[in-house]
Amino acid sequence: MTTLKHRFGIDIDGTVTCPATLLPHINKQYNINMTLADVTEYDFLSGFPYPVNRDEFQAWFKENEPFMYEVSELAENARQILQQWQPKYELYYISARGTNVLEITQNWFHAFDVPYDHIELIGKHDKIAMAKKYQVEAFFEDKHDNAVEIAEQLNIPVILFNTPYNQQTVPTNVIRVNNWLEANNWISRNF
Repeated sequence: MTTLKHRFGIDIDGTVTCPATLLPHINKQYNINMTLADVTEYDFLSGFPYPVNRDEFQAWFKENEPFMYEVSELAENARQILQQWQPKYELYYISARGTNVLEITQNWFHAFDVPYDHIELIGKHDKIAMAKKYQVEAFFEDKHDNAVEIAEQLNIPVILFNTPYNQQTVPTNVIRVNNWLEANNWISRNF
């Protein structure tokens, strides 16, 4: 007799990877000393000490994105928790990364020994269609509006990893956690 596993939708950047992992690259490029606390909106430019041309920044980011993703730091305890979950749950990663970095992303998962059942790179932040398509029963996210929209439109719990850039109010089925240990505690109680 086979029991169906619960399926989770999981964002990658700022959730499985450390939210500050891209900052050293940005700081080096722009000769600044931005910290995660400086980034108060889901936009790195919100943390800059001086105005930066958005188009130039995005062009630089796009060009350097493969390398930055290749060397991204894993969030603390993410691997251990996801490895514990893998026998019990289906792990579907749904990310705004573009398909141009799929191989780099898969290689990163293998290099860091992070388990997955499926990786979907959609190239945009609207994850609702994919979360619906794959019938995920909970979602893990760091972007405030994504968390709220997924929670409200799909009526599922969304675990929101606390960062300086996602402090706006949330509905009751968006659960704030500070780390993967707290996420695991919530999942253990509710799944």
